Amino acid sequence: MASSIVRSALLQTALRARGGASGSTVPKRNFASSSGHHDDAYETAKWEKITYLGIASCTALAFYILSKGHPHHEEPPAYPYLHVRNKEFPWGPNGLFEVKHDH
Repeated sequence: MASSIVRSALLQTALRARGGASGSTVPKRNFASSSGHHDDAYETAKWEKITYLGIASCTALAFYILSKGHPHHEEPPAYPYLHVRNKEFPWGPNGLFEVKHDH
């Protein structure tokens, strides 16, 4: 314990001998956000431009993809086992949300 007190005292005298008070030798603390010299307005304008470019490109891509359409397939054959009804519904021969198309 005595040796640590002696070391501390020697360190303080060495710092004073170097020129200056003990408080002035402490380096200034820099934060990560202050280390760069970018202006906040510049960063805001940059990300605003990136956002608008992203919105425009996504809109154009969606318009292109949706304007191509999709292929229409022919109707499947009417198999006899589809829509088998053994008992009529209370609201009529068709399903509640079905519309019967007479061809």
